[in-house]
Amino acid sequence: MLQFVKHCARMVGLMVDRDTCPVCRTAEIVCGKWTLLVIRDLADGRSRFCELERSLAGISPRTLSLRLRALEEEAIVERQTFPEVPPRVEYVLTAKGRALVPLIESMRTYGREWLGADCGAEYDADSDAESDDVRQPAVAAA
Repeated sequence: MLQFVKHCARMVGLMVDRDTCPVCRTAEIVCGKWTLLVIRDLADGRSRFCELERSLAGISPRTLSLRLRALEEEAIVERQTFPEVPPRVEYVLTAKGRALVPLIESMRTYGREWLGADCGAEYDADSDAESDDVRQPAVAAA
């Protein structure tokens, strides 16, 4: 993705500085494998480590831990520790993290409309109303 951004910028005669380009900075944060899925799952509310691990079938505990730590460092996720025995730790999106939810929703819409993908575990109330008609992607008039 970053290579595409650089290529596009060169085509229009601009030199993209990865530190100042907002698309590059955002991509550096969210484009790691599993990162957007962690944010997607936390968009529903706070979760414990084991709940995230269960919902992200196939992620290793080490990878999940690294992703959560990286998102904490970027102030996208907040880790809350409760003084209980055994200790309880929950993760929740910060305001900065919640600002990424529309991006994920746009990706979900794109995947449904253009890639024919659908999250089998999720229920979309609108899908019942649309099940009888054939949906065609909206095309903007030029």
